[in-house]
Amino acid sequence: MSILVLTSDTLIGTPATGNLEYNGQFFGTDSNASRAQLQRITQGTAVASTSGTSIDFTGLPAWVKRITVMFSGVSTNGTSYKQIRFTDSALKTSGYSSTSSLIYGSNLCVVAAASTGFFIRSDQASEALDGCYVFNLLDSSSYKWSAFGNMSDGSGRTWQQSGAVTMASAVTAVRITTVNGTDTFDAGSINIMYEG
Repeated sequence: MSILVLTSDTLIGTPATGNLEYNGQFFGTDSNASRAQLQRITQGTAVASTSGTSIDFTGLPAWVKRITVMFSGVSTNGTSYKQIRFTDSALKTSGYSSTSSLIYGSNLCVVAAASTGFFIRSDQASEALDGCYVFNLLDSSSYKWSAFGNMSDGSGRTWQQSGAVTMASAVTAVRITTVNGTDTFDAGSINIMYEG
């Protein structure tokens, strides 16, 4: 087994093709010797979704280009749809384009839409959701994000959702809550992963 040991954290300007450098982050170069920052996937710390009306994941770095929110057995005590909101300099509460549909047996329920967040059309307190919602930065110059997700509750119900939003600046935090903002979480856990 070979081990790569980096002995200096001095930047070398624009490195030659194939070079790596270290200064808290790794950088690689393409065939044009253009330097680009290489980011690994970072996993958050799972949070028990057993109390409270919202769960926040904060401190996201400005270089994030993909965020995955993962649910494991998540439920609330009410019937309000679950939703995910972004924060840049402030929590964004409007301007989302989001749809979600429930597939159950041979029936496809009517698709619902929301503008207050990326939402999941789960409206029964007994539904314990498993799955994930993935958010991709479409355009870093205008902070446009697109999203897709799949959830299930282990009893034959599956939810599919998608959406988009344009932020004013880089996303710094993610909030998981409900549309009415008053239903409380009562089971499961939630975590995120993010990458550049």
